[in-house]
Amino acid sequence: MSGLSAFLMQNAKQIENIKVAVSDRFKGEDGSPVLWELRALSETENEALRKSCTKIVKNKRMETEKTDFNLYTGRLVVACVVYPDLNDAALQDSYGVMGADLLVKKMLTAGEYAALMEKVQEVNGFDKDMAELIDDAKN
Repeated sequence: MSGLSAFLMQNAKQIENIKVAVSDRFKGEDGSPVLWELRALSETENEALRKSCTKIVKNKRMETEKTDFNLYTGRLVVACVVYPDLNDAALQDSYGVMGADLLVKKMLTAGEYAALMEKVQEVNGFDKDMAELIDDAKN
């Protein structure tokens, strides 16, 4: 396939969800860790997330945009988690929180949350440098 047809939506490789063990504290009936399912976001979704976490800060002379990085990463994680359903009221109630972003931070230890964030970055392609992208394109 050459030319512009390679870029047509129907010819683009679909990004598949990934399943990862975020913590060994949540075990299934067989005793193995329950896997979390993560999805990739489109840049349109990512841009909307960034905008929702950005505010205009006015100085005496100018206005600048400031993005709340912690808020953005929290919302990014929530948007990418397919399973478990972080919006489930019973799950939120069991941890005594309201809101998916608060729930995931209450459920996980700091290290588990960092591991989840790493996988979120991976599924969205933030973990690849330009050399890796070139190598992938060659293969």
